[in-house]
Amino acid sequence: MLIKVVYDNEVLVSEARPSWGFSCVVDVGEKRVLFDTGWDGSILLHNMRVLGIAPLSIDVIAISHMHWDHMGGLPAMLQLDKRFEVYVPQSFSQNLKREISSRASLHEVGKGPVKIVDGVYSTGELGRGLLEQSLVVESEKGLVVISGCAHPGVGAILERSKELGKVIGLVGGLHGFREFWLLEDLEIIMPCHCTQHKLAIHELFPSKCMKCGVGAEISL
Repeated sequence: MLIKVVYDNEVLVSEARPSWGFSCVVDVGEKRVLFDTGWDGSILLHNMRVLGIAPLSIDVIAISHMHWDHMGGLPAMLQLDKRFEVYVPQSFSQNLKREISSRASLHEVGKGPVKIVDGVYSTGELGRGLLEQSLVVESEKGLVVISGCAHPGVGAILERSKELGKVIGLVGGLHGFREFWLLEDLEIIMPCHCTQHKLAIHELFPSKCMKCGVGAEISL
């Protein structure tokens, strides 16, 4: 299992371009999933090229929630010569779902966990008001959760993910999350994108907290 960050506010690879938003590529078995797309499609495609990831090698695209910094790059992907499988929360606007379904095979994710491909699951929609899905990825050591922004709360995301097995890692945007004790039992932490308290998390968990940025990766 490999998770590689391809869009973030920071970069770890000199040729890559930083930008507000988040996206990562997940390789599990023979399938490749793109989770979120950042806000600028040209930057997304540029960073993928820099990291040696062919856009047409993506099998499935999953969007965490309906904010532009997580789905703005989607049109650039859907303009490529491939009909992707696209998973979005059921709460997406009807107009947007129609647009996506005209260019891709659309899958709407409701309230419960959903298998996306072997080894990759959606938590299902979580939260109130703005609903959001996170990814849960299987590895030989346990489950790694990938969050777009964690609007529903890290606690709710981890509790739902634990229904699928033992959670060992958390990656992605965590917004204003401060319930740091929820991270104590994790083995891998990578706060990205919109996380307001990155420094505090790194200081509290120096041995298991990884720096995020374009080019960061987790291999298990």
